Amino acid sequence: MGNLYTQMKIFHFKEKIDSLPSSNDKILPPIHIRIKPTNVCNHNCHYCAYRSKDQQLGKDMVIKDHIPKEKMMEIIDDLVEMGVKAVTFSGGGEPFCYPHLLDTVRKLSESNIKFASLTNGAMLEGEVAEIFAMHGTWARISIDGWDDESYAEYRGVQKGEFSKIMKNIENFKKMNGKCYLGMSIIVNKKNALHIYDLIMSLKELGVDSVKVSPCIMSNSGQENNEYHKQIFKTVKDQISKAKNEIKDKNFEIFDSYHTQLETFKKDYNWCPYLQILPVIGADLNIYPCQDKAYNLDEGLIGSIKNQRFKDFWFSNKNKFFKINPSACCNHHCVANGKNKILWEYLHADKEHLNFV
Repeated sequence: MGNLYTQMKIFHFKEKIDSLPSSNDKILPPIHIRIKPTNVCNHNCHYCAYRSKDQQLGKDMVIKDHIPKEKMMEIIDDLVEMGVKAVTFSGGGEPFCYPHLLDTVRKLSESNIKFASLTNGAMLEGEVAEIFAMHGTWARISIDGWDDESYAEYRGVQKGEFSKIMKNIENFKKMNGKCYLGMSIIVNKKNALHIYDLIMSLKELGVDSVKVSPCIMSNSGQENNEYHKQIFKTVKDQISKAKNEIKDKNFEIFDSYHTQLETFKKDYNWCPYLQILPVIGADLNIYPCQDKAYNLDEGLIGSIKNQRFKDFWFSNKNKFFKINPSACCNHHCVANGKNKILWEYLHADKEHLNFV
């Protein structure tokens, strides 16, 4: 299998890259869209950035919001017509709490659009799980606790939820579908000593990969670094041990525990990835990314409440340049590294391109 997490995927879409600057009037469809179908969640994670009063992410989120079924079907029709390549479902809330997810993925499974989902795994069962197993490209389950007691404490759920999710994972893999099943371990001080053992137990269940990422505790990069500094070596040592002892050609361990701890300051004034991977919120607003979702002051691109997504997207290109990352995105940003690469590519001196 190739590199799943490379930031170079976008360079397989050169026509899209060259269409991005404001000097180019041509608007091409996004390659990938993240859809947040509902803001309802069956878990109550104490560190959830969408529900934290101390973080900008999700500050204007209304929990009861969800995309009406008719509108979701319209959106999928538009994405198919536009030639969008992929859809990922995520929160806001838990995508599998969305009452129309089964109908949505049925429709996607009949199209050329690849689909995937982030999930807590508690509802990864029944027919919707079967469709994901057979037709989905990937699903990634977030996890923090390492047993029933710790998991219940992390997520405000009844004891036994951890065991249920582990059983769902086991059953999902037994379906022998094509869907790649990954896990995302969210690291904080409570579980820092359990990372190796958790990776080992997840491999024994048959998952395809484990990604290890830091819990984001603050809008401030410095405060996040300070929080993780106390456990950083402990966690890195366990990841290294797991890579040496557990990783093999059928089981990937991706260390994301350092890449998200860099400074949050941005030095560019428009966001290339806004046109590549936008977000459709459960409120039917369009946002540049998951790190700016439900932030109406600084993250709103527009709304599709009263218009089709395709009509919104191909209208005035100026909407893609009204957000200045250097002024309003000095917080965690999953697209920052990819944006820097694109900026370097797009701003290469044309008179010197041949001198490679």
